[in-house]
Amino acid sequence: MSYRDKSPAELRNMLGANLRHLAQSYPSISALSRQLGVNRTQFNRYLAGESFPRPDVLARICTFFDVDVRILLSPVAEIGADDRNLSDPYLQDFLSDAAVNVPETRFPSGFYRFSRRSFFDQNQFIVGLVYVLRKNGSTFIRGFEPREALTVQGLPQDSRTREYRGLVIRQDDGIASMVARRGAVTCSFTHLTREMSFENNYWVGYVARTIRETITTKRVERLVYEHLGTDLSKALAAARTSGYCELKDLLPFHKRLLRPSEPFR
Repeated sequence: MSYRDKSPAELRNMLGANLRHLAQSYPSISALSRQLGVNRTQFNRYLAGESFPRPDVLARICTFFDVDVRILLSPVAEIGADDRNLSDPYLQDFLSDAAVNVPETRFPSGFYRFSRRSFFDQNQFIVGLVYVLRKNGSTFIRGFEPREALTVQGLPQDSRTREYRGLVIRQDDGIASMVARRGAVTCSFTHLTREMSFENNYWVGYVARTIRETITTKRVERLVYEHLGTDLSKALAAARTSGYCELKDLLPFHKRLLRPSEPFR
């Protein structure tokens, strides 16, 4: 169906339904509105199908969510189900739906606090927060680089530059993920397996960067993930402690699992 076949109300309703679907990946509408640069009240009207954004605002929304104007015509779940993803027949017997279908029991959705040693300074550690979500049968991960890390690399510190996203894939023992910043031509690869703990909410593994070998930085470091659940207040508390820290500042169980005195093998 083309836009000529739909009334203004139908276009608004389709946009609203698609925006509600896309907004599910974000912890709050207020935070999403700020990232979009759209007034919260006005954005709620878009979500409800009561109002339609100006062309420049619509372009900003499409750019942010990496979609196109088809969000006015079709459910967003049907947009992009093309040969750009792992469903391409060429990979079907190698990276099939079974690989991208990661059960909640294996790697639950929600917020995770992570810690690892810095790639650039072996005396420093990084503590951060990521969000794991599920859309259209796939599991994705989203987070933000620490501002200090981008400063070291000479990059801007705005949230758009700091943001990274990736795909989670099921493995025989745990999960793997590949993540990258927007428009980047390098990425990082992570492998995690569940660690025995009282609440069964820790994963341990490693993260590797896709860069050439140098004598000044590391490419692989041990990594710890701690599942915090979906409680936004816990996530915000963890976010306030994100950034660089020293070994003594790490949470005790994170420090134990990172085994900082042992070389990574």
